[in-house]
Amino acid sequence: MRLSAHASVSASAKSMRRAPPSRAPAPAPARGRGSICRPSPEGSGAAGSGERREGPARGRAFGPEPCPGWCSSVGAGPSPATTWCSQGSWSCCCECCGTICNPGPRKSMSKLLYIRLALFLPEMVWASLGAAWVADGVQCDRTVVNGIIATVIVSWIIIAATVVTIIIVFDPLGGKMAPYSSAGPSHLDSRESSQFLNGLKTAATSVWETRIRLLCCCIGTDDHTRGAFTSTAELFSTYFSDTDLVPSDIAAGLALLHQQQDNISSNLEPDDVVSRPPEPSQEADLDEELENCHHYMQFAAAAYGWPLYIYRNPFTGLCKIGGDCCRSRPTEYDLVGGDQLNCHFGSILHTTGLQYRDFIHVSFHDKVYELPFLVALDHRKESVVVAVRGTMSLQDILTDLSAESETLDCECGVQDRLVHKGISQAARYVYRRLIGDGILSQAFSIAPEYRLVVVGHSLGAGAAALLAIMLRNSYPQVRCYAFSPPRGLLSKSLCEYSKSFTVSLVLGKDVIPRLSVTNLEDLKRRILRVIAHCSQPKYKILLHGCWYELFGGSPENLPAELDGGDQGRLTQPLLGEQSLLTHWSPAYSCSSDSPLDSSPKYPPLYPPGRIIHLEEEGSAGRFGCCSATQYGVRWAHEAEFSRILIGPKMLTDHMPDVLMRALDSVVADRALCVSCPAQGLPDVDVV
Repeated sequence: MRLSAHASVSASAKSMRRAPPSRAPAPAPARGRGSICRPSPEGSGAAGSGERREGPARGRAFGPEPCPGWCSSVGAGPSPATTWCSQGSWSCCCECCGTICNPGPRKSMSKLLYIRLALFLPEMVWASLGAAWVADGVQCDRTVVNGIIATVIVSWIIIAATVVTIIIVFDPLGGKMAPYSSAGPSHLDSRESSQFLNGLKTAATSVWETRIRLLCCCIGTDDHTRGAFTSTAELFSTYFSDTDLVPSDIAAGLALLHQQQDNISSNLEPDDVVSRPPEPSQEADLDEELENCHHYMQFAAAAYGWPLYIYRNPFTGLCKIGGDCCRSRPTEYDLVGGDQLNCHFGSILHTTGLQYRDFIHVSFHDKVYELPFLVALDHRKESVVVAVRGTMSLQDILTDLSAESETLDCECGVQDRLVHKGISQAARYVYRRLIGDGILSQAFSIAPEYRLVVVGHSLGAGAAALLAIMLRNSYPQVRCYAFSPPRGLLSKSLCEYSKSFTVSLVLGKDVIPRLSVTNLEDLKRRILRVIAHCSQPKYKILLHGCWYELFGGSPENLPAELDGGDQGRLTQPLLGEQSLLTHWSPAYSCSSDSPLDSSPKYPPLYPPGRIIHLEEEGSAGRFGCCSATQYGVRWAHEAEFSRILIGPKMLTDHMPDVLMRALDSVVADRALCVSCPAQGLPDVDVV
């Protein structure tokens, strides 16, 4: 039995390449193909091969004195089972021993895991007796009875959480052994091994699909949902198939990457920064588009309905829309689907400032590949606005995770029309509603001189960008404003095509505009590279990382020790990193620092349109809690978002309320300088 949070293929595949302890160690492979471990200084191979651990926790090799670059086939610390097996101090002490790349001191964890598992039976019996005793109503001191009741409740919560965790992270393929000969990785090219690996991949996808179905058991089982389950399972099994990382490894790697990233930024020479003042036409265009973004962001936020409105106005929001929730409205507008419809509509009115008669259609129907949206008449800008809601439910998350590519069905004169499948399906649904149900025809029959504007935030921004491409043939004057859109959205050709009518807005280090399968592969390699150099125990890395995220500090104090103390070598591939990857991984032979080549199913995709980047100037606290934050604004190139940046604001910068406050600040500051446009902020490029 084995517990793990990664894909099942990795576990079974690693067992194929582990030689029995009795065999002589095989010669180290050439550097171009990577190495399981470096040779010891004495030239002995015993430390490299070591002995093999058996049991549920991390089957991998270890040696008594690993060299600095040494890693086993995994090198990643305790499995997620540690969460529930470390309730006693004995397991805590064991799991904190060793380093990420040296699991030897933790070799007793497998025995402790079995012991802890066996103790659950008497714990369940004891909890059942406690529950029965309380149910009998035994007359005792009230304080004692309350204490026993609380203890019984906590015991059952722990037991239930443990059972759920086991069901979710249990890897049924982890114990399977595969034939492996001394022929090395070339043996995997045989027909039998190829069939075996294909079977493992299929089984791993099935395991992930089962996990996802359990986590999303309450959202239905229609065709779209089943397809989304399969797509998401394939994404996870593909992403984790060539590594053996667990959540704590990823957290440690992210902490190290953030400090490394800040260290590089702080050491950036002034000569590396080239200031280029913008052309007057670009600056005027930037002011106009920024004002449009500020205006249309209200519609993108309104599409979220009452939850975002209450979140933005925690003290007064409920009072403002409380009456609308219970009031019956006239049928002047088309209100479709969902619960608390009047609450949603009340928040939309307060957010946009429009009247009832200005709305043509409001839909909060929410399913996989089917997003809520609204259609309204904006008399201030003389436009028909279509606002698509972003991610707000499990159904939306499944839409996001259906990340394989498909060809966009539209007439735009572009040959390469690959787009994100889930977002494309969602945009197709809104398109069918707008055209097939005559919603846009109704809107333009009321205001034929208005132009069409499509807006959205996050997932809604991606759907809005694709929707604008679909509608451009029928509405040539269509404009799109995409707020914090995902990077992995459309092909390079469609990206260039959309620049004439689409503007994207990105705030700070927002992770979503940098998020794509290609960038995730690059992030994975960076995590593997940085933890392969780390010689500190994982708990020290995590404690130091938490302190750094909360209170800051010097990024030069990286908890990693490199050969020769050269921090620059963190950007160079070393042999220790390769040992964290399986031999048949597509990334195994890749030694460059650029993003990995994607499989044909996940080609490189790009963000839509031209990009306006809002960047924080100065320091406003680790989490942006200061209201006096100042932002700079400029046009940016999509290549600036080709790598995921780690930081405490990488998630908060994506929140729509934070983006709205930043836009308010930028527009107000630039309005003060309207009489001196020549003093606009310069463009800054890092070379």
